[in-house]
Amino acid sequence: MKKKCKINWKILIIALFVVYAIGFLGSLFNTSSNWYESPSITPPNFVFPIVWNILFFLIALSFYFAFVNLKKKSKNSKKQKKVLILIFGINLILNFLWGVLFFGLKNPTLAFVDLILLWISIGAIFIKTWKIKKLSSWLILPYWLWVSFAGILNWLIAF
Repeated sequence: MKKKCKINWKILIIALFVVYAIGFLGSLFNTSSNWYESPSITPPNFVFPIVWNILFFLIALSFYFAFVNLKKKSKNSKKQKKVLILIFGINLILNFLWGVLFFGLKNPTLAFVDLILLWISIGAIFIKTWKIKKLSSWLILPYWLWVSFAGILNWLIAF
């Protein structure tokens, strides 16, 4: 007999809300792209909100599956949950900061430094969630790939 999958709606809704709220706040800085020359490999503008909405959904799901699959009865489950929240929190802050630095301050060089830290934080999420629930790592992989591509674009603009 298969075990029924019970959804913790409270955790899922909180994860979705937090991730999309950070994404929305970051998007407020993306008001003008006229100040820099887009590299030839830049996708059309309509692609970005579609991709980011999908990625934010996957980020929230990645967090959700990792969080609910931490062993509740282990001695350090509270600590593990705090570490997981910290890693995802740092990542979301870095994600938000990129928009502030690149679009708000029009500083692609500093944004590139932030992007490197963002890329590393996604790697930390991948490694941490792999130990908890491999599905969470696979869900974060498209985000890592997109940020890698964004890094190429950012590099071409900054340097």
